[in-house]
Amino acid sequence: MTQATARITLPSDQNATGRSFGEEELALLRRAIESGILNCTKGTLVREFEERFGKLLGMPFCRTTTSGTAAIHTAVAAIDPEPGDEVVSSPITDMGAITPIIYQAAIPVFADVDPLTYNVTAKTIERKITRRTRAVIVTHLFGGACDMDPILELCGRHGIAVIEDCAQAYGTEYKGRPAGTIGAIGCFSLQQGKHMTTGEGGMVVARDEALSRRMRLFIDKAWGYGDPNPDHYFLAMNYRMTELQGAVALAQLEKLQAMTRQRVAMAELLTRRIAGVPGIAPPKAVPGSKHSYWKYPLRVDPAVVRGGADALGAKLKEAGIFCAPRYIQKLAFECEVLRDRNTFGKSKFPYVGEQRKGEPPVAYATADTPGAVEALAGVVVLPWNERYQPEHVEHIAHHVRRAAEELCI
Repeated sequence: MTQATARITLPSDQNATGRSFGEEELALLRRAIESGILNCTKGTLVREFEERFGKLLGMPFCRTTTSGTAAIHTAVAAIDPEPGDEVVSSPITDMGAITPIIYQAAIPVFADVDPLTYNVTAKTIERKITRRTRAVIVTHLFGGACDMDPILELCGRHGIAVIEDCAQAYGTEYKGRPAGTIGAIGCFSLQQGKHMTTGEGGMVVARDEALSRRMRLFIDKAWGYGDPNPDHYFLAMNYRMTELQGAVALAQLEKLQAMTRQRVAMAELLTRRIAGVPGIAPPKAVPGSKHSYWKYPLRVDPAVVRGGADALGAKLKEAGIFCAPRYIQKLAFECEVLRDRNTFGKSKFPYVGEQRKGEPPVAYATADTPGAVEALAGVVVLPWNERYQPEHVEHIAHHVRRAAEELCI
């Protein structure tokens, strides 16, 4: 049996096999424990991480949060929509990027995506802009950048803020600019499976002073620490990160660029190894952008591969490659919370109420997002992490090639 055909267990980002924890994290955790200070308002580790992460991106403002969801919530709160206003997002995203919109009394509206990049575009966003649109959240899905210049031009004309969801986009670049530094606010996640992790956690970055101040306040119950006459200025959360998370984040940050380089190198190797396989295509990147491969989205043509993504994914799973055909089984707006407006009690707020008087009802329909339907139908999302080596890539490539040949129409 050759190395290519031998059954290989792939490293997993859900445990130590696919994560890069070591003495660096343990040393900083010890420093936090021995200090006796685990709250970031008195400690130093979280602040040090914020300064260093901001510097890495060239951003003057960076604050940590308890999760990527909290980062999105903080960004939406900084925009401060009026009840019943609208925020445009992607239908292919985690619910954690959607529910913060509703918690700020605004309504999520979904733009279609390019079925080959899986991302929203200026063209699809424009169709969803109304007089109530306050912000657009662009998701750089899988580590592939959205085409930002047309989006910024469109939103600039309408006076609409652009929030970048970079949960999957550490190291992603668009025309030489890091993801998260292009729009008004960049949001990141430190969840278990991201490029770098503290288990849970997140960050927001920005340049604008007013937005930065509002985010800093929102993360800490809107209490004006350091102000001459501090008070709780507005409705806000406690989204402070602990020093324990800050310790792990600091150690992980030192490794981030090397971990991302390894992800990219192994993804590029896979792209070369599957070149020419009938019915199979690698991820498509926007011209001038740099993909950072949170995962590897494999495109499957059902006109060539019998049974399409589902059939190919099933064969890969049989070989121990625990991929995700279709990525998610439902578009965001098909989930019960949005479909049935299960929001605040039985009120269906903010969809229903005086704040929407005179406005057309917001309707969700898959007919409005054919690109998203096509995108999910044809994708097999391959697991990916920084511990992949050439033998893992060769193993995946071998089974992708074999599965495609067996299913070739």
